[in-house]
Amino acid sequence: MLTSKSGRLGYPETLPTADQEIYAGRVVTLRLKRLPQPDGSTRVREIVEHAPGAAVVAVDRDSQVLLVRQPRPAVGTHLLELPAGLVDPGEQPIDTARRELEEETGFTSQRLEPLVRFYTSPGFSTELLHIFVATTLEACRVDPDEDEEIELVRMPLGQAIDQVLTGELSDAKTVAGLLAYWRRTVSTP
Repeated sequence: MLTSKSGRLGYPETLPTADQEIYAGRVVTLRLKRLPQPDGSTRVREIVEHAPGAAVVAVDRDSQVLLVRQPRPAVGTHLLELPAGLVDPGEQPIDTARRELEEETGFTSQRLEPLVRFYTSPGFSTELLHIFVATTLEACRVDPDEDEEIELVRMPLGQAIDQVLTGELSDAKTVAGLLAYWRRTVSTP
């Protein structure tokens, strides 16, 4: 069932849906949802069900941000990104953030704070991404996933923000996380 706020736009409070699963994979499930419209017609929407994710803006004692460069076959290039991963079933997003920080950077932090969360592309995907800030970093044993090819890159926050604004850093979670952290640290509402 989909819900809408107080029946806006003529929709009832709760929208009944009919689903048809098209594909179920390890990371995503593709469904067709039939949504009744106020005029009695039905619209079909393609919905990608995606597990939630967690990412970390990790800042070391020298105020450098830890980023990871890794191949992204979907876009055909290597991207520089925040350490991140999928939330495992039964796992809390903060635990995912801590796990990914350790696996991808070789650092841990006992101090992780929520920064921002958002739907990555709510027009077609259910993915909710949680971003945390990690400070007081300590080196730990690196235990990367077997299939990951990752390079750790340290960068001053100002340089990272410049790269966001010029489009050099173009991964959405990285853009959102860095801008949210920058806003928190350099300006007050």
